[in-house]
Amino acid sequence: MKKEDGTDSAISRRKFIEKAAILSAFTIVPRFVLGGTGYTPPSDLITLGFIGTGKQAFGLKGSFLDTNEIKILAAADVYSSKLQQFALEVNQYHAAKAAQSQYAGCTTTGDFRDILSRKDIDAVVIAVPDHWHAAIAVLAAEAGKDIYCEKPLSLTIKEGRAMVAAARKHKRVFQTGSMQRSWPEFRQAAELVRNGYIGDIKTVKVNVGPPPIPYNLPAEQMPADLNWDFWLGPNTTSQVYNHNLAPGLKDEFWAHWRNYKEFGGGGMTDWGAHMFDIAQWGLDMDGSGPVMVTPPDKDHPFLTYQYANGITMTHEPEGNQGLTFVGTKGEVHVVRGKIETTLASLATQVIGDNEKHVYKSADHYKDFLQAMRNRTKPVADVEIGHRTATVCNIGNIAYALNRPLQWDPHKEEFKNDEDANKLTGREMKKEWAVI
Repeated sequence: MKKEDGTDSAISRRKFIEKAAILSAFTIVPRFVLGGTGYTPPSDLITLGFIGTGKQAFGLKGSFLDTNEIKILAAADVYSSKLQQFALEVNQYHAAKAAQSQYAGCTTTGDFRDILSRKDIDAVVIAVPDHWHAAIAVLAAEAGKDIYCEKPLSLTIKEGRAMVAAARKHKRVFQTGSMQRSWPEFRQAAELVRNGYIGDIKTVKVNVGPPPIPYNLPAEQMPADLNWDFWLGPNTTSQVYNHNLAPGLKDEFWAHWRNYKEFGGGGMTDWGAHMFDIAQWGLDMDGSGPVMVTPPDKDHPFLTYQYANGITMTHEPEGNQGLTFVGTKGEVHVVRGKIETTLASLATQVIGDNEKHVYKSADHYKDFLQAMRNRTKPVADVEIGHRTATVCNIGNIAYALNRPLQWDPHKEEFKNDEDANKLTGREMKKEWAVI
């Protein structure tokens, strides 16, 4: 594996794991783990390393810095111009903080493993394309880092389970970037549904985009400061560079790698990781999932999931990014910033102390940091992120095979369907394989 500067990486996967194990054995527990409230002295700030410095990472940078509870010590990316701009903004922020006058600066690297080998970094923020999530997260857990990983959690179902297993084995706090769980309108929707305010739930309508397509963009001239081979990472096939996959600093659009099955899961996993997530939350299915998925046919105008309790859920690509719970007594429709209900008064209904409540988080990023201090599960724990991504992925598999599929959410496999089960994982380069 070549680093961004063209030199050989000094840390192979095996040597990296051995080194991380030695470091973790001698790591002193940071003062922040002991808890405490109020003013956070500079020595108690949680230290972060960012892996990926694209458009999403710049937003996450602001969200974490706004907590006033962290320092960003390092960043890694294969696109050096983005990486240097990210570090510049981080350094400017910390330079303006008198309380952080001893800040030594945000170091940069083209190889994320350099960050994982540092014992002065408490947690990593993973904001890279989906095809990289599992490999990086598993290595981060092995290195003893707590993890914030963007949604959707994984490209495949088996990779998601590997991420859960690694987090549990190494006792890592792991927050999935499904931040809608920390927004009040979605929490209200989930609690209305769980407490029966719209009666028995009959169906859930989820409005998100379509499944992915095979990569089909033409080759373009490669930027001199992009390590494309490392960008492709775990993929066993070589796809040509196109700026729509890895936009430069001057490109204002969101990267389109999400549209292609080699790198993402289309709208089904992009926005689906938000909206199917809230559906699972409201249905109290965070540890489970549907038992059948049927692609559109003469009896099903939309791809339809069915749960063991008889509730159905449909994927309806038309409409805004949101979802609607349909019950025997009314409906709850929720999108970002707005909740609509029948009766209308339910939108502001106060859920009583003696009623059912879901995990309350007012800030997704502070929730992660507090979970690190308490060594507890955050609002969007890795298992939750995995189960949500699984719902999206079994839908994509049903679209791909174009036939009904029976799913066992406990064994996490399709019943009597070898072809479908092959699609729950993928071949990965040996260096990055997690399954």
